[in-house]
Amino acid sequence: MVHVVRRLLLGQGVNPVVCEVGEDADEAAIMASLPPEAHDERPTAVATVTLPAVFVGGRLVGGLDRLMAVHISGELVPILKRAGALWL
Repeated sequence: MVHVVRRLLLGQGVNPVVCEVGEDADEAAIMASLPPEAHDERPTAVATVTLPAVFVGGRLVGGLDRLMAVHISGELVPILKRAGALWL
C-alpha cells in the first residue's frame, strides 16, 4: 500500500519521505516514535496504528483510505501547501 501513497504524493509534486517498517519491527518503539495524535487515546482501545500512516507537516492525515478521501475531496493540495510541501 505504501507504493500507492508514494505515487499519489509524487503525482501532486511532493517528494515524500518514506520510513519502511519491517514485519520484525519493535511495535513499542514504533508507537513511541509517533506523535501523540497518532495514538488512540480511548482508555478501552488497544493501541494500534494503521500502516501506512501518512503525516504532512508533522500532523497525522491518516491511512491510505483517509489520504484518498482527502485527495478526492480537494483538501489534499491545501494541506500540502500549508505544510510547505508544495510551492504552487
